Amino acid sequence: MRLLAFERLPEESEFTEAPVSYCLVALRHEARVLLVHDRGRGCWELPGGGIEPGETPRAAAARELREETGQSISPAALRFAGFAKTAFRDKPVMRGALFHAEAATVTPFTPNDEITAVTWWTTGDPPPPGGPLQTVDVFLAELMREE
Repeated sequence: MRLLAFERLPEESEFTEAPVSYCLVALRHEARVLLVHDRGRGCWELPGGGIEPGETPRAAAARELREETGQSISPAALRFAGFAKTAFRDKPVMRGALFHAEAATVTPFTPNDEITAVTWWTTGDPPPPGGPLQTVDVFLAELMREE
């Protein structure tokens, strides 16, 4: 995945070119960010995923966070940061809505069909064992550290 731009536009923005089709969540706890190890891609990345028909990016972000990690954050508690305009191999350019939040408590993780592990990672540290870091997600997580 390549990051083409990070756009700090209003959450309600609509796009005819490169529509918003996915969401990401930079969830922090005690100065660390939550990363998931994606079974299919074999890398560490921010939790997130596709937006279902009729679903807002904010609702999708809360749902994906819960489904992938077991962490429950209400959609209202998520802070919108902007849109990541990205290019994936063999796919059209897309936008992802980036949200961030602070976790007051941490729920234990249970592996699932999509995610093999989670880790609370400190930006700047080497990758956790088991795979590389998704560089775009790391860049976005570092942006959220400054928020």
